[in-house]
Amino acid sequence: MTLDMGPNWDPKAGPIGSLAEAQVAQVKAIRAALSPAEKPAPKRLTRAESFLGIHFDFHAGRDCTEIGKNTTRAMIENVLTRVKPDYIQIDCKGHPGLSSYPTKVGNPAPGFVGDPLRLFRQVTAERGVGLYMHYSGVWDSEAIRLHPDWGAINADGKVNGNATSFFGGYDDQLLIPQLCELAGDYGLDGAWVDGECWASVPDYGDKAIQAFRAATGIQEIPRKPGDPKWYEFLQFNREAFRNHLRHYIAEVKKTNPQMQICSNWAFTDHMPEAVCAPVDWLSGDYSPEDSVNSARLSARYLAHQGKPWDLMAWSFTIHGEKFNGSNQKTAVQLQREAAVVLALGGGFQAYFTQRRDGSIREEFMPIMAEVAQFCRARQAICHRAEPVPQVALLYSTASHYREMNGLFARDLSRINGTLQALLEGQQSVDVVSEHHLMGRMKDWPLIVIAECDYLEPAFKKELIEYVQNGGNLLIVGPQAAGMFADELGVKPKDALQSQPRYLEHGGARVATQDVWQAGYLDARVRIVGTMYEENDAASSGLPAATIMHLGKGKIAATWFSFSRGYLSTHSPVSRAFLNDLVRRLFPNPLVEVKGSSDVDVSVNRIRGKLAINLVNTAGPHADTNKPIHDSIPVVGPLEITIRAANKPVAITVEPGGQMLPFEYQDGAAKMTLPTLEIHRVIVVDEK
Repeated sequence: MTLDMGPNWDPKAGPIGSLAEAQVAQVKAIRAALSPAEKPAPKRLTRAESFLGIHFDFHAGRDCTEIGKNTTRAMIENVLTRVKPDYIQIDCKGHPGLSSYPTKVGNPAPGFVGDPLRLFRQVTAERGVGLYMHYSGVWDSEAIRLHPDWGAINADGKVNGNATSFFGGYDDQLLIPQLCELAGDYGLDGAWVDGECWASVPDYGDKAIQAFRAATGIQEIPRKPGDPKWYEFLQFNREAFRNHLRHYIAEVKKTNPQMQICSNWAFTDHMPEAVCAPVDWLSGDYSPEDSVNSARLSARYLAHQGKPWDLMAWSFTIHGEKFNGSNQKTAVQLQREAAVVLALGGGFQAYFTQRRDGSIREEFMPIMAEVAQFCRARQAICHRAEPVPQVALLYSTASHYREMNGLFARDLSRINGTLQALLEGQQSVDVVSEHHLMGRMKDWPLIVIAECDYLEPAFKKELIEYVQNGGNLLIVGPQAAGMFADELGVKPKDALQSQPRYLEHGGARVATQDVWQAGYLDARVRIVGTMYEENDAASSGLPAATIMHLGKGKIAATWFSFSRGYLSTHSPVSRAFLNDLVRRLFPNPLVEVKGSSDVDVSVNRIRGKLAINLVNTAGPHADTNKPIHDSIPVVGPLEITIRAANKPVAITVEPGGQMLPFEYQDGAAKMTLPTLEIHRVIVVDEK
């Protein structure tokens, strides 16, 4: 019931007295002027605008009976004050399926002390910091336990205990209602939905099988790799995942259009294809151990997907340890992992575990504060930079989906070794798929086809036309090279062979791995390198690589598999051989860096200026037996050549803006960078 207290009543201050209505209004105005004004909440950045974040999760389980007990306002403010992130991601539902907040529509963990999620939202809103949820999507074990009909069915007819079905009720009855609850009741900015593409499985449930038969006309259902129509069955299930994404995101946005959603690892190197669902940004959490190499590939792929993106480092390692924070990485280690991402224009976040009551491990925040300071110093010269095309390394969507026996599984061993050898030869490399290249191949002076077994005819045709019109194409491995036998002027001889051969380059030899192939050569073909039968130059030899002129361009191939061999040995002989082959095809890159193989070069443009990112990759960062290190060997001096039609106005080293002396002659600026600790950016002012 509403009481009319009359014109002399001020609900904030009580009765004013016997005053006329105009006097009452005047008194109220005076009181309002003297009262402290309620400040509007600071504007929060959207995820597309954001650069730096921090992620917390703990995948609540049945042991979590006092969630919120030790979560305080001071704890949250301490994180925001120390790290100064653009956003925080915290746990709300992990893979077990138990929600770590008192949900009304989902399956809450056993016990709560208050509602810590509301406290997080209140404090972050007051500070103008975004709040996103870590939410496990396809993977929800509790939902399947309670509703077995929501689970995908395995090939043996049993319910999968973790992966939900795209043909059941999970999306509409739990996933969508819970995301709407988080958006509406809690006013959250968005969700980083985990356990999605990489947790999806082929579904043999009745509804899935009926839909497959209706869509394809195929009646006999394949049950294992090698069965007829296995690829078609996987492709159908992949499309079911895409439809799942489209459906739940669209439904949430109908009532909560402000809710920003990312599906972890969707449209990345886990799922190398064009973006075809309304995700707001792309993201993934790269390997907790071999992090530098993991980020190297993922960042180079994401940089071309046309969406805002970030990558997440695990702030700790898991080699032989539990997720308890006892194996925390050092600040310098995380700074380098961040540098790999920043150098490609992406945003960065780091993952720290929460305790089982949901509270934050504040003792690790000084480390993140150091990492944040490192990142902020580079934000203006890195964030949203655009790669300058130099070398394109094909990660074929068509071949990948035919090779993988899971829906969105990864085996990057046929591309990663080639990528690492190119980077360690100081090539500026983009990792791209067919949808990036088609229609714009001419943008790249050199395209490298990583080892693969299949290319679509239309894509192959465009590659050949690219070479004929003046492009340069390098094909790695005999399987891929065999698809271009006519253009290469090499007719494969006999079948693929797997026994080791010995690659010779520069007077030294190294054993090959995987397969190789001999061939009959056209007289116009130029041979590069030799593969010997024995570790002896007197033994019989075969061409290691060939180069052929085709129209206005050149096409080359290695006749042995390169990538896995390089991953196992990191042989300087193999690296020198591949990069010598690259130089024969692409002798004048925009940027050349000499002085160390432990430097990744990324050539970008940002706000009209050329920005050459140099990342120090020295040291045992890939040694999983020693996953934590507290120092990185300094490299240098580095001799840098930048080709430019006109003499640059100035060249500076960032962060810091130090002027870098250079000499300009014959269309090139030459300079020396004395040392490289972790990451520097050479900025060229060409105006």
